[in-house]
Amino acid sequence: MRRHHVDAKTTLGGLWAALALLVAVAGGAGFGPARAQSALPPAPYADRQLPDPAQERKARDFMQTIRCLTCQGQSIADSNASMAGDLRSQIRERIARGEEPEHIRAWLIRRYGDWISYEPTADPILWPLWGLPLLLLLVGGLLVAGRIRRRRPDAGAKKGEGQ
Repeated sequence: MRRHHVDAKTTLGGLWAALALLVAVAGGAGFGPARAQSALPPAPYADRQLPDPAQERKARDFMQTIRCLTCQGQSIADSNASMAGDLRSQIRERIARGEEPEHIRAWLIRRYGDWISYEPTADPILWPLWGLPLLLLLVGGLLVAGRIRRRRPDAGAKKGEGQ
């Protein structure tokens, strides 16, 4: 039986080739969808105003209260992201059809979650978020009042001793 001698250089070269192929395939798969999305045409009302000034004002005011899902620190009215443009267009189209902003907000929250709206909700799960700062202020006020009360009798006793 004859055995084949495997050269270390050949094995190492094959491993490097396999690694290069893996990186090329993984890199291409990761960037392909990003390149494909940027080639889409802009939404029809992304940057075009509604013909009715009252509806456009309502849409602009509403868009100031909706967070951009891409930028996360801007409203969709201020963002240049393509997703913000899509949302601006959808909001303008819905307002042009006569939908009220609160109905559109409810639809956006159902679709993207509470985080999309800059206006806070009063859901019971958020009550601790609203109540905890008030509770901490109350406890802090009580601690300060207790310290002031403890110091006052000492100050009055020292004044009486000095006379």
